[in-house]
Amino acid sequence: MKAAHESAFNVSAAPLPIVFIFGPFDPSGSTGLPADAVTCAELGCHAVGTLTGVLVQDTAAVEHLEPISPELMDDQARCLLEDMPAHAIKVGPLYTTETVSVLAQITADYSNVPVVVHLQRLPGAAMMEDELDAEDTQAAMLELVLPQTDLVVTDHTLLQQWQSHGALPGQTPDHAINALLEYGASAVLVSGVPGSGKNRDYLLVDENGEAARWEVEVSEPVLDSDGLLATVVACELAHGREMSQAIERGIVFVTSMATRSFKPGMGGRIFNRSHS
Repeated sequence: MKAAHESAFNVSAAPLPIVFIFGPFDPSGSTGLPADAVTCAELGCHAVGTLTGVLVQDTAAVEHLEPISPELMDDQARCLLEDMPAHAIKVGPLYTTETVSVLAQITADYSNVPVVVHLQRLPGAAMMEDELDAEDTQAAMLELVLPQTDLVVTDHTLLQQWQSHGALPGQTPDHAINALLEYGASAVLVSGVPGSGKNRDYLLVDENGEAARWEVEVSEPVLDSDGLLATVVACELAHGREMSQAIERGIVFVTSMATRSFKPGMGGRIFNRSHS
């Protein structure tokens, strides 16, 4: 019996592709490292990573944010990266210019690893004990991290807001996308672009000016749709797929997952990331 029991659990398997996640701890499981780890596992990857912040939040709102110190983030990331190979990097929100600088140095040191950055809104300063300068942090991401980024994932509304505040030029998605490409990103994927009728499209533009568009029917919003998409693309890249195929598969996956969402609390709908 003992021998049979041991053989059942000592099964050798090929190493899983490793996806390195930079992101916060969201205790609700709807965003951040906990959610990304489940997604990576479902897609046949192993997630490792380092915290960028600790959130006090539920499915309705973020109540408080505690950023991780740049020293701790650097130590944890390099400890992992010196121990095992990363096959792709997914970057979620960072909350200080110092941690952005740390990330930029790490991605420069591991320039052979594809980087997917999810650009998103940062919480307001009132949620932190120390003042949070979101504009400086966003500017640092654009200037320091985008030059080393293979794909930026963001949404149309955020680009419009940045344009209205003067952080990006112009008034159309094309102007904003071109600005992100000029910062050095290899490609930009924007969700929620107005399409025909009530549809909201995905628009992809790369550094060579090549563009692609996916038409998606409007459905009930689900928390962290773009974050999920960025994670799926990172997993696909970790499996060795080309960027165009990784994006195509990512959009199909997220669209399918929207039908598996549920509402566990009083806030928004979240993805059912389980295997079932």
